[in-house]
Amino acid sequence: MRRRDFITLLGGGAAVLPALAPRIATAQQREQKRRVAVLMGGLKTDDAAGQSEVAALEDGLKDLGWKPGDNIALDYHWPGAELEAVQAAAKAVVSSRPDLVISRSTPATAAVASSGLPVIFVLVVDPLGSGFVQTLGRPGYNLTGFSNFEASVGGKWLGLLHEAAPAVSRVAVLFNPTTAPFASGYLISAQAAAAALGVTVVAASCSKADDIENAFGTLARESGGGLIAITDTFLVEHRDLIVGLAARNRLPAIYGSGIFMAAGGLMAYSADYPDIYHRAAGYVDRILHGARPAELPVQEPAKFNLSISLKTARALGLTLPQSLVSQANDVIE
Repeated sequence: MRRRDFITLLGGGAAVLPALAPRIATAQQREQKRRVAVLMGGLKTDDAAGQSEVAALEDGLKDLGWKPGDNIALDYHWPGAELEAVQAAAKAVVSSRPDLVISRSTPATAAVASSGLPVIFVLVVDPLGSGFVQTLGRPGYNLTGFSNFEASVGGKWLGLLHEAAPAVSRVAVLFNPTTAPFASGYLISAQAAAAALGVTVVAASCSKADDIENAFGTLARESGGGLIAITDTFLVEHRDLIVGLAARNRLPAIYGSGIFMAAGGLMAYSADYPDIYHRAAGYVDRILHGARPAELPVQEPAKFNLSISLKTARALGLTLPQSLVSQANDVIE
């Protein structure tokens, strides 16, 4: 090859390499295994409902070309609902410096919010009031995600409970103020709906198991008692105790999470949690490909489920109206 031709060829190759560089970098980024930490606040690893949530997340990721264990590593943490355990798990997550964090619940999100890591929260009731975002449309910080309810659902819970048990005249709203700082919104909503139904709604604050038992004791001393157990990781962790006390005291109750139904709950009205996780996979994909959480709007639930247990209704001596049963997505015979 003549020297002039060789120089021309070499020069052309040098011009091509810069043009290919972005493509090469993008291909390497796609092939690189990305690390996502999933902080499952409120649940332990053997929880069947939690396993259905993460299965939905992984299905959503697979739909978008991500292969857990291959091009994406999902590191799950299951601390339960105790605040100290959640904070300890969050500390371990932050110290591992993953590419992205998925945080389940308000306490888990609060524990990672100031880490500087990109965070997708799920099942957070009031991300604006909790200070996680500047606005729902443009979060502005390093967090975005998916809420699971608006405070107005408190009135919805009360209406469904009254339809199931019209004799109910005094309803306690059960919550832990530490794990559910947003509870006042539910309480106000339920109280606003109570007047039209002829029902009195009272707050039942609890921070330990003894408080739950005391709340039931107070409620059971008078006739016409009923219970709303809101969306609260503390209540979910103590669901067996709560459902058991409701049965023992023959108190109609409605729950803010379908998880209570497996424990024998009467009714639950909640967002479809697996659907939220499946949708969250889309935000994982976008952030791992360069999108900023600050620019991704907070999304509300797209699906809600009403679950009813006819078996529990019979045990409580309730005959549920067909108009209510026909609304249910899940009916336990």
